[in-house]
Amino acid sequence: MSEMNPAVGDSKPKTTEARKGLPVRTQARRAVLQALYQWQMNPSSLVEIEQQFLTDAAIQVGSKPFFSGLLQGVLANLETIDQTIETALDRPIAQLNPVELSALRLGVCELSLMPETPYRVVINEAVELAKAFGAEGGHAYVNGVLDKLAQSLRPEEAKA
Repeated sequence: MSEMNPAVGDSKPKTTEARKGLPVRTQARRAVLQALYQWQMNPSSLVEIEQQFLTDAAIQVGSKPFFSGLLQGVLANLETIDQTIETALDRPIAQLNPVELSALRLGVCELSLMPETPYRVVINEAVELAKAFGAEGGHAYVNGVLDKLAQSLRPEEAKA
């Protein structure tokens, strides 16, 4: 499977070697971002896309269940997730860069459905993905939107 590289001139390594040593959940989030991006850019069967990623040797066995759970969580709740994102945007969702939209979708999914992951970790992981794969400065937008949404999705945790 080829790596996505939406940022022209991005010199960050996108090879399998660059993924070695990543924590299991970080690796799974990276794969979910890539799968969502692939689906947005070339709509096809999400089952096929998921299978493509699950058979990719670059995804460690331990990250596959989290990958599948997060991807399926985003897809099963896509309309609600997008509606949630729209409440914090300063522009129509259709105008978002596909990488930032994918990062926001997986971040909102985790904030909404996976309370075992601290909200600061969710935001940081989404921001790091936007830095690695998104347009210059896109990570700041992702950070701002997710931080705003965390106030309503995890109010008790965000107050602490």
